[in-house]
Amino acid sequence: MADTESTVPTNNLAETAIDNEDDDPEILLMKQRVEEMEREANKLRELQAAAEKAERSTPTGDQPMETEEDKAAADTRSIYVGNVDYSATPEEIQQHFQACGTINRVTILCDKFTGHPKGYAYVEFAEAEFVDAALAMNDSLFRGRLIKVTPKRTNIPGFNGRGRGRGGYRGGYRGGYRGGSYGYTPYRARGR
Repeated sequence: MADTESTVPTNNLAETAIDNEDDDPEILLMKQRVEEMEREANKLRELQAAAEKAERSTPTGDQPMETEEDKAAADTRSIYVGNVDYSATPEEIQQHFQACGTINRVTILCDKFTGHPKGYAYVEFAEAEFVDAALAMNDSLFRGRLIKVTPKRTNIPGFNGRGRGRGGYRGGYRGGYRGGSYGYTPYRARGR
């Protein structure tokens, strides 16, 4: 028998088109960007794996969640400071109340949509006795404003001072039949 060569059909036209694409600078830039994004994705996967590993390795018994009793105890050691200047920092408030006693935390509340301060703050002291000294600073001058200092109150969930639920008469028209066509009716159709 004769020697038969196995011929594999080649598409020289397709190979030349691929070679031409490799020479295109836009394609080269895209390939470089894809490679760079793949490297960044690998770095992010490594960082995520390291963070998950660190999270699993830390014991959760070190910092238990605050119980209701802990929160209530912190509220008894805290004060509300009203009429705080909007540009005040927690460090400045801490310096203002430093003479009252050791301060654990200063919290300036901000609007959740704009991020701007609301104009009041909470100061938590190390001991409940320091609250009395801080209450003596009511109507003191802080950054050109008279601040209001009161003990922090504990909110009771679901209670807003008027009771629970929606009931009760709030005023206004409650519906029903109002009567005939006598009197002034401002939205009456013309011709009637």
